[in-house]
Amino acid sequence: MTGKKIVFLDIDGTFTVPLECPTELAVRAVQKARENGHKVFISTGRNMPIVSEDVLEVGFDGVVASAGRHIEIDGKVIRDSVLPEDIIQHCLKIFHRYGIYCRIESPEGIYIDSRLQEILTSASADLSNSELIRMKKELVTGIGVKPYTEYPRNGAYKLGFICTDLADIERTRPYLEKEFHYVIHPYAEDADCYNGEIIWRDMDKGEAMMRVCEYYGADLSDTIAFGDSMNDQQMLEHSGIAVAMENASQDLKQYADIVCESVEEDGIYHEFQRLNLI
Repeated sequence: MTGKKIVFLDIDGTFTVPLECPTELAVRAVQKARENGHKVFISTGRNMPIVSEDVLEVGFDGVVASAGRHIEIDGKVIRDSVLPEDIIQHCLKIFHRYGIYCRIESPEGIYIDSRLQEILTSASADLSNSELIRMKKELVTGIGVKPYTEYPRNGAYKLGFICTDLADIERTRPYLEKEFHYVIHPYAEDADCYNGEIIWRDMDKGEAMMRVCEYYGADLSDTIAFGDSMNDQQMLEHSGIAVAMENASQDLKQYADIVCESVEEDGIYHEFQRLNLI
């Protein structure tokens, strides 16, 4: 890997506008970087059933999905690890106790209850909250979203959550924060809902970067990470060069070495040029 980089790109709000097709310049950046000998990976909180074909068809050296629990390299599944169902049910019990509604993300799809759907439908999303924007679009398109009642109870990668009172989230922390990263996505002062996710501390996007580096015999100093949401924090913390999008949450930007143009302005393409990847 001497002189070559391993680049990790979040999808929503980074590589693409949430649930939109990649732009011509974004596609060109990835393909030209790979032609130049660099490795380029998608690193997303999405589970594989909702990683869209228009993203995968761009061509990548691998995918980190489900915030690190699923890793594919050169077309091979290197890791696919779900949390045991007893842990999922314990988390659901805690969240439901405090009136918080969840989305269960498993290998089979995404499962939500009717109340979460009601809140999402009426929620107003802060422009820097690409996760909430994507979830609202998912409801409209129906991509990968199924009712709670169909969840097969075979374990899941992670849980997302949503509620109308931020204090309710804080009440759950004493029960779950030791084992999980709490990711709270950006919200406005007059927000009518709050959303986030919990990610197992021992297996996140940053730890997945380490596994990819081990596969290639590379060092973390050889990596570059691009992100916009707080579920990208560990990825930016571990990377040799950390890049936040201009549209990223302010909390994430403190972990960045560079802030590039927004996703709408093809920030990836322009930063790839400045970093001499293309």
